[in-house]
Parts: sequence; C-alpha cells; structure tokens
Amino acid sequence: MTDRVPKGVKVLIGAIFLSRVGQAALVAIVGLQIYQITGRELDLGLLGLVQFIPVFFLSPVAGFLSDRFDRRKVYAFGLIAQMLVSLGLVFYSLSEPTSVAPAFVLMGLFGAGRALVAPSGWALPFDLSPPSVVSRVVAIRSGSFQVATIVGPVAAAVLYEQNSALPYVAAAIFYVASMGALFFVPKPRTMKMSQATTPREAIRDAFEGLRFIRRTPTVLGIMTLDLFAVLLGGAVALLPAIADERLGVGVVEFGWLRASIAIGALGMATILAVRPMRRHAGPKMLVAVFIFGLATIVLGLTTNFVVALVALAVLGAADVVSVVVRSSVTPLATPEHMRGRVLATESVFIGGSNELGAVESGLVGQWLGASLAVTTGGIGTLLIVLLWWRLFPALRGIDRVQDVIPEVLGGPQPPS
Repeated sequence: MTDRVPKGVKVLIGAIFLSRVGQAALVAIVGLQIYQITGRELDLGLLGLVQFIPVFFLSPVAGFLSDRFDRRKVYAFGLIAQMLVSLGLVFYSLSEPTSVAPAFVLMGLFGAGRALVAPSGWALPFDLSPPSVVSRVVAIRSGSFQVATIVGPVAAAVLYEQNSALPYVAAAIFYVASMGALFFVPKPRTMKMSQATTPREAIRDAFEGLRFIRRTPTVLGIMTLDLFAVLLGGAVALLPAIADERLGVGVVEFGWLRASIAIGALGMATILAVRPMRRHAGPKMLVAVFIFGLATIVLGLTTNFVVALVALAVLGAADVVSVVVRSSVTPLATPEHMRGRVLATESVFIGGSNELGAVESGLVGQWLGASLAVTTGGIGTLLIVLLWWRLFPALRGIDRVQDVIPEVLGGPQPPS
C-alpha cells in the first residue's frame, strides 16, 4: 500500500485550483460591488440566496448526471456556465450600474454552474485515488483551495481599484485554463449506474443519494453539523459591512480580510498533508467546529483590524479540520456508483450552510447590525456542537476515516 498521490489526481487538483481562483475572485468582488451600490447588509444576504436556489433544485439532477456520465465532462459544463457568468459581469461592470438586479440574475446562473461542478468535482479525486491516500489527497486539495482563496480576493481587490470589470476578466481566464487542464485528467475506472429505462426510474435514482444519507447516521450527522454550524456562524457574507462599519478599512484591507481565512486554512491544510489525521477523526472535527464558533465570536466583538485578521485565520484553520474529516468520510462511506448523487446532496447541505448562512447573516445584520449578527451566530455554533455531540454518537465515535468504507468496497482498510 502506497501513500503516493497518483499523477492524474495532481493534474485534477491543478484544474480545480484554477477554477477556484476564478470563483473566489468573482464572488468576493460581486459582494463588494453590490454593497457599494446599495449599502445594505440585506443585499449581501440575498446574494447568497440567489446562488443557493439553483443549487437546491438542480443538485439531484447534477448528481444523477455525475453518476451516469463521465464526471470530467459534467465538471467542464459547469465551468463553462461559470465562465459565461464572468463575461456577463464584465459587461455589467462596464455599464456603470446603479441597479443590482442584473448581478443577482447572473449570480443565479452562477449557482446553476456550481450545481454541476460540485458532485463531479468532489467525486473525481476519490475515483482516481486508492483509499490509503484519501486523507492526504483531501488535505492537498483543501490546501490548493485555500491558496486559491488567498490569491483570488487579494488580486481581485487590486484589479478592482484599477477597473471594476478587470476581476471578472481574470475570473473568465482562470475558468478557461481550468477547462484546458481537464483534458489531461485520465478517465476514472469506477462503476457507473445503469441507465434508467423510464422517467420515473430516473427521478428515483436521482433522489437515491438523499435516501442513503438518511439511513446512514455517520453521513447524516457530519453533513447536518456543517449545515447548522456554518448556517449560524458564517461571517464571510458580512465582511464588507464589518470592514467598513466596524474596522473602518478600505478595499485592499477588505481583500486581506477575505484572504486571512484562507491563510489560516492553508497553514492547517499543509500540516494535515504532511501529517495526515490518523486517529480520533470524529472528536477532532467536533472540537474544530467549536473553535470555529469561538473565533466567530471574537470577530464579531473586535474593532481592531489585526485581531480580526487573526480571528479569521483561526476560523479558517478550524474549518479545514472539519472539511478534511467530512470530505474524507462522506465519499468513503458511499458506494462509488452513488458518489455523484450523495455528493450532490452534500453540495446542497454545504451550499445551504454558506449561502443560507449568508441570508441569515444579512437579515440579522440588517436588524441588529453586523457585529451583533456575527457574535450571536458564533454562540449558536457552539450550541450546535454540544447538541450534535449528544445526538450523534456515531459521529464522535469515528476513529480512522477508512473505518467507514462499506463492506461492498472491501471494508475497513488496515493502517498504512
């Protein structure tokens, strides 16, 4: 058994990295631009909602397509949709907009592209990797994700000060580069679902992932923990308001606030890539989410820019521990011919935690102010962790992530 990451996985991670740079740049600047036009926290929440709605409705179909067809092609179609949105935002910015309605429409289409990208993009690394290197692959993928999340917002903020359309031009270029890299990713040799013979069977197959999650306590617990913890504790959507009202900083400093989450996450991802998490994965994940909540509270209370940077970095590091465990357990616990559908459902949970968290933050921020909205959200995250510790003993009982592999895939793997 080897711990070497296959070459095809490295190329795939490179493609995902390029698309993530484009996505991070685009999303950060859209939020900033909308807030500069309207000055309302509520619009930052609505921005999350318009991205989540297509993910919610299209994910079952995207999961079905991912399990039925070549996942590389499904992923590429999602990237094409996001690239077209980037170009649409270029023309939107050049029009010197006073209305945010066109941006909301475009970001709804962006959410549709994400619905296609999510299940195939999450499943492909596991299709191409042996179980013995899964935790390392997830850590490397997470690290590259965080590097992209640093580069994207900071570069986009610099470009935005030169011309508001430039960040979207750059995003489109990164999407094209990502699609080019996909040509060098080998086709996975995984089982695919048989073609449905009737529309009713197709619908049944599309929702089979949800039924699998419901009857698997470990997967249900790990997904709902992320959903509710980040739904309450997500502070990223309110960063434009926090930067302006609470910290009193400008566009470049805002870019570093966005990037500091990724800097902390990158540090933790690097540690986990070099020294993979081998034991006590479930308890470590729960502790990490608790720390995530504490860091969110600090962010809501501080008026100091440096303290905010540190809090966001700690928040990002804690989030990576949770992501690595969840992103390892969920695909390993799922038979490979169902991974697309299960991961499509997971994308709804993750989209729900991020986008609906943005809606919750925007509504509460409009009512109570950004600082109190973030603080109370962090407290809610702490309560969720304590409740999940009690409700899901299977979750806190996870030791090695390989132990969750179904018997149909060979059962638990021996330690490497």
